[in-house]
Amino acid sequence: MHALPALPAISAGWAWGAIAVVIALALVFVAPPLADRVPILRSWRRHWAVWALLAALAGTGLSAARAVWRMSEVLPVEREGQTMTLSGRIASLPQRTAGLGGIEGWRFVFEVESPEDMSAGPQVGAEAAAAASSAPSRLLLSCYQMPTTPRAGERWRLDVKLRRPHGLMNPKGFDQALWMLEQDLPAAGSCKSKGQVRLAPGGFGIDALRQSLRDAIDRQLSAPGDRRGAGVLAALSLGDQGAVSATDWALYRDTGVSHLLSVSGLHVTMFAWLAGGLASLAWRRSPRPCLWIPAPRAAMWIGVASAALYALFSGWGVPAQRTVGLLAILAMLRQAGARWPWPMSLGVAAAVVCVADPWALTQPGFWLSFCAVALLMAADIGPGSGWRGALRAAWRTQWVVTLGLAPLTLLLFQQLSVVGLLANAIAIPLVSYLITPLAMLGPLCPPLWTLGGWLAGALHQGLEALRGLPLAVWHLPWAPAWAQGLALVGGVALAMPWPWRLRLGGLALCVPMMWPTVERPPPGHVELWLPDVGQGGAAILRTHRHTMVFDAGPKWGPGSDAAQRVLLPMLRGLGDRRLDLLMVSHADQDHAGGTPSLLQAMPVDRRLGAVPGGQACHRAQRWDWDGVRFEVLSPFVDESPIAEPTGRQRNGASCVLRVEAAGRRVLLTGDIESPQEARLVREEGEAGLGAEVLVVPHHGSRTSSSLAFVRSVAPRVAAVQSGYLNRFGHPRPEVVDRYVDAGALVLNTVDCGAWRWRSDQRAPPLSECERAKRRRYWLSPPRLPSSDEGEGEGEDADLGGASEGRQPVAA
Repeated sequence: MHALPALPAISAGWAWGAIAVVIALALVFVAPPLADRVPILRSWRRHWAVWALLAALAGTGLSAARAVWRMSEVLPVEREGQTMTLSGRIASLPQRTAGLGGIEGWRFVFEVESPEDMSAGPQVGAEAAAAASSAPSRLLLSCYQMPTTPRAGERWRLDVKLRRPHGLMNPKGFDQALWMLEQDLPAAGSCKSKGQVRLAPGGFGIDALRQSLRDAIDRQLSAPGDRRGAGVLAALSLGDQGAVSATDWALYRDTGVSHLLSVSGLHVTMFAWLAGGLASLAWRRSPRPCLWIPAPRAAMWIGVASAALYALFSGWGVPAQRTVGLLAILAMLRQAGARWPWPMSLGVAAAVVCVADPWALTQPGFWLSFCAVALLMAADIGPGSGWRGALRAAWRTQWVVTLGLAPLTLLLFQQLSVVGLLANAIAIPLVSYLITPLAMLGPLCPPLWTLGGWLAGALHQGLEALRGLPLAVWHLPWAPAWAQGLALVGGVALAMPWPWRLRLGGLALCVPMMWPTVERPPPGHVELWLPDVGQGGAAILRTHRHTMVFDAGPKWGPGSDAAQRVLLPMLRGLGDRRLDLLMVSHADQDHAGGTPSLLQAMPVDRRLGAVPGGQACHRAQRWDWDGVRFEVLSPFVDESPIAEPTGRQRNGASCVLRVEAAGRRVLLTGDIESPQEARLVREEGEAGLGAEVLVVPHHGSRTSSSLAFVRSVAPRVAAVQSGYLNRFGHPRPEVVDRYVDAGALVLNTVDCGAWRWRSDQRAPPLSECERAKRRRYWLSPPRLPSSDEGEGEGEDADLGGASEGRQPVAA
């Protein structure tokens, strides 16, 4: 269902009707009078395949109904970019974020009030009520320079600009639109810095209680050195994963312990065990309750109920859902005196999770969680006798999970922590048996949070030492689907207590995924990748034996840039472990923002342009790689560098690179403007600039792409890298018209996603768009920019006065 490029042309009512028919058929099979009289029904009723088919049909109908319903709530296209005044309630724990220049901001879920509720509030007019009637009920907002720190449960009136769910689209990359669909967020938006008014403080409820506990943790661990520990305690006790910084999540991911820093099945089970134990002690103190319900049964159900409340309180993640489902099934089986085999219990728990959330199947956590439990149940690891037996059982448990999930981890994240086994041996007892209980008991005794913060600090020091070891993290190229399937089977064979011959066979099945063949262009040809980096520039060029990056993409805020999120995962997925050349056209942050991250994470043999320690680029620089010719066309040698250039002067000094392979040319232009274009036309002649692929100068700004330049280049494909609904209106309509009139196909990464071009292939350009390859019903299909598109303004339009694309990065 979730792999469909478009939803069936049915209404939600028809989908629910199909589910009702399936349920009716199931009841017919179950009804003894009818099923016993009809021989074929009697035989079908006993066959598992019939029940599997009915379950699949019901699940498909349910998913279709839910998908049609949710897609109908998505913000209409005509409402994008419009300013609305909305009143509502903050429905999540606000997460602190930072905009350009380090401006403080907040990100939270906002529940819009109905027009009736708004009209009853203070200072809310008819216009705001009308806006609320057309706005989705739940929004994901990013607000900067708020007058006070926002808190969960508070009522605010905000001036917002909304957009439909949309995110960067790169190979194997994160799908923001899918995540918003799963979270039931039909729109995202940004708040205007003016017009932010708090209407009422937070009231009572789960969100308000979670907010008060997070505030208490922050007060207890208020010292600057304790902030990391406070984030860990909030994540473990409240499910507030946003309290952990992106840097720390990268540390946990590289050391293979990220599963421990979220509310997992172990934490939920531990809470249920503690609650059940306390309930049993209290129950036994009074004979009357014991006559009504035996103490063990009462403790069992109180433990299950406590686990459900804790899972709900901590964010209701997939591991918590799975654990609560399993605990409830086991409790019901024990209550009924029945026994199910573990595959049936786990399967029913998975089905319950999918019924509650049909999009759980698209989450990596769903597969990692259920596969880990399935491996442990299949391995049937006993508790062991004595402390030596307990240690052996714990070691074998970790070994089974690490080996069995290694191929799945590589498939989902393209990396594997080599030090993960040792890191988990340290982190599991420390987090599960010390830090987590301290985080849970902190509300009763706040000094316990201080102790938990100290232990979290010790954990961070140990993990950083392990990550510093050589080859601590293993990054692998993307493997074909058949190799991934073989590796999944091989991982199970390696983890199971089977004979060593079978285990060695499982190891052999993993080889194609562990050492995949890296595809590169043949000698004399070049491959160009234009990643989707939003409002910025970046390109990857690969020949038979060399790789270079031209521009490193934008920086979105402290600790967040295009190199970390886009370029490095792509380079590693393509099989590149080092760069032969990093060339940055100029020092604006939308082209150079990812440079430090790229230099830190990957060896670079040569640096050119606005790169720290790099050589300045100038005309007449040339080199050949594997029969492919590279030539710098601008800036010119007689153009003296400016000590403190303005934004426009930096644009004019952009490096321009021409690549020629097998008679086909690519021209990368940075942010050059009309004066530089005119000189290039004069120096190269009318037809000397000709190129098949042109990366459009300055994202399609009106200050570039002059008519003479466009006619001189005469590109077959004019590729634009710009941000969704960016505030600059790039690409400008008149610029798009200019290229279309010259016979070019205009591609925009906003609509195309990442785009690939190879000089040895003649594929239709649109077929190489990532959005064309990854067609899903929640994604907008690839399209061509129309010349009548006006200026837009997206979620990054108001970053507290920061000017995107104009902040220099020191070279």
